[in-house]
Amino acid sequence: MSAARPEAVLGAPGAPRREHAARLLVRSGGFLVQRKLRRILALAGHEIALGRPREGDAVAVWGRSPTAWRGERLAARAGLPLLRVEDAFLRSVEPGRLGAPPIGLALDWQGVHFDSGAPSDLETLLATHPLDDTPTLDRARAAIAWMRAAHLSKYTAFDPEHEPPAPGYVLVIDQTLGDASVRWGGASPATFAAMLSEARDAHPGARILVKTHPETAAGLRPGHFGPADFTGGAAPLAEPVSPWSLLEGAIAVYTVSSQLGFEAILAGHRPRVFGQPFYAGWGLTEDRAPLPRRGRRLTAAQLFAAAMILYPIWYDPCRDRLCTLEEALAQFEAETRAWRDDRRGWVASGMRLWKRGALQRFFGRQRRVRFADPPRRAAEIAARTGRRAMVWASAADEDARSAGMALVEDGFLRSRGLGAELVPPLSLVVDSRGIYYDPSRESTLERLVAEPLPAQARHRAEALVDALRKTRVSKYNLPGRALPDLAGVGGAPRILVPGQVEDDASIRLGAGEVRTNLDLLRATRAANPGATLIYKPHPDVEAGLRPGAVPEAEALELADIVAAQADPVALLGAVDEVWTISSQLGFEALVRGVAVTCLGAPFYAGWGLTRDLGPVPPRRAGHRAGLAALVHAALVAYPRYRDPVSGLPCPPELAIERLAHGPEAPRGPANRVLSKLQGRLASFAPLWR
Repeated sequence: MSAARPEAVLGAPGAPRREHAARLLVRSGGFLVQRKLRRILALAGHEIALGRPREGDAVAVWGRSPTAWRGERLAARAGLPLLRVEDAFLRSVEPGRLGAPPIGLALDWQGVHFDSGAPSDLETLLATHPLDDTPTLDRARAAIAWMRAAHLSKYTAFDPEHEPPAPGYVLVIDQTLGDASVRWGGASPATFAAMLSEARDAHPGARILVKTHPETAAGLRPGHFGPADFTGGAAPLAEPVSPWSLLEGAIAVYTVSSQLGFEAILAGHRPRVFGQPFYAGWGLTEDRAPLPRRGRRLTAAQLFAAAMILYPIWYDPCRDRLCTLEEALAQFEAETRAWRDDRRGWVASGMRLWKRGALQRFFGRQRRVRFADPPRRAAEIAARTGRRAMVWASAADEDARSAGMALVEDGFLRSRGLGAELVPPLSLVVDSRGIYYDPSRESTLERLVAEPLPAQARHRAEALVDALRKTRVSKYNLPGRALPDLAGVGGAPRILVPGQVEDDASIRLGAGEVRTNLDLLRATRAANPGATLIYKPHPDVEAGLRPGAVPEAEALELADIVAAQADPVALLGAVDEVWTISSQLGFEALVRGVAVTCLGAPFYAGWGLTRDLGPVPPRRAGHRAGLAALVHAALVAYPRYRDPVSGLPCPPELAIERLAHGPEAPRGPANRVLSKLQGRLASFAPLWR
């Protein structure tokens, strides 16, 4: 993928884009003060400049903004090409007027997509590009499904769980007064009145919901409808309901030129369109003001491919580079999820002092996290202030559970170093039902594994499996010693037996009869008398920070090899099977195609992927999840990730890159001092948990 032009459409048939010299002259202050805007343009090969024109320069203006005339006049006088810049159709969690930077831009050398007075690059793509490339159309269909499943729209500061209106209504979409897409899209304020009148006439007696624009709901700009319009069955809808949920319940959609009309097409509607937006005129809408120059018939996938894959440029703020639509969707989904989870603020309980900085960075971007103990007090503060309450899972008591506090734990791709050595995590899970290592009650992870997996999610999970295998990333990513010599063992199967921390919650809550490392070795040897057993102690135990040590001499009475401080991923590549109680190494073995036998009930047992000798909950018995479903649930849908470089919420793909190539998450001076003290205070290990 080219860093400058990921989609590489410049030479494609019908592609209207032209390349110009790097300098873009501007006469609008917005280009100068918006740092992210300048950065995206720079990555696209354009330098923002002031001053006098030079040969080879071009002029940039922001769409049809009130100051665009300055640049237009400069371009006309100097005979320079004119580039119109606009937001892409996915923009940011909150509106740009609140200061949120864009994740993508539309760079148009012909016009601007919402100005129907003349063709734009997008219109030319839609009119002339073949749009028949099967891989691109497959990408389009997968991306539509992704946006729909994740409830992604141009702005995503809404709650998908907000109860939508009862279905069966007519949806009329308002826009902001003075919006350029209305003025330049062949419409006026009178058009909105005509649209609402037609909706009433065409659907007598039906409920009519008038969707308020997010900027109007936020008090930033007025809309076209007021109290006098809400008669005769029409009512305003300003609540932050997901557009996808709204579209699902609508029996008809009316719009002038809103992007929600585009999304209505993607949701399967044929909207009535009263303006001349980019999506009108291609056989997918009922047009009240048709454009004679548009007459081609397209599918929704073709429309999406042009508007979302071929036309814009997308920006990855964590990697600081241009990216594909899919990478932009992954990042946008991560930022959106964090906003939706954290917007009310949190009260956290049971958090060790050294963990609080990491918790603040993860969950305090919208409102700073408040810390309070015990859990009952945290729950009371949350109830009084409207915040949500969380508790570290191992510190949860009956008060926490009865108050419905969310449980927090490390994720499955955690860090480059041990949590017991106070290395902060890149991933955390927040579970409002249970917690993944406690099989006594259903967790959110368990429910996610059991859900049907859409095709686009399956492909993403398969790509993650491939990335994990190639990068050799695991939970802690510690440097390991070279593998012990396994030569001379003949044809005997090689079985890896990973040790665990014996007082760990996954043992206390998820083990069966076998509950210690020594008993695990005994059970494995009894069932496999002729096998080569390789025992790998847990790194926390090897570091003297947690209980569960088995003296080497005692271990060697049952195992053939003790692989002290060995690389777990290298071991997985050298064995035929893993026997475990509930170690995450069993999950990592499944990811790498190694057979796993479970004597406990870890989160990955009971789905038809493991041989289960432990007390697996019967509720899992009816489900046969594939590896992709397990990986998607455990690594995509369940945890949250934070990029240690940019500080932004990020997707698992980026977390894998950071864990594979660095840099390490900074611990801070206090944590480094505490970490060094642990070697001298190992007998007080509970202090560090």
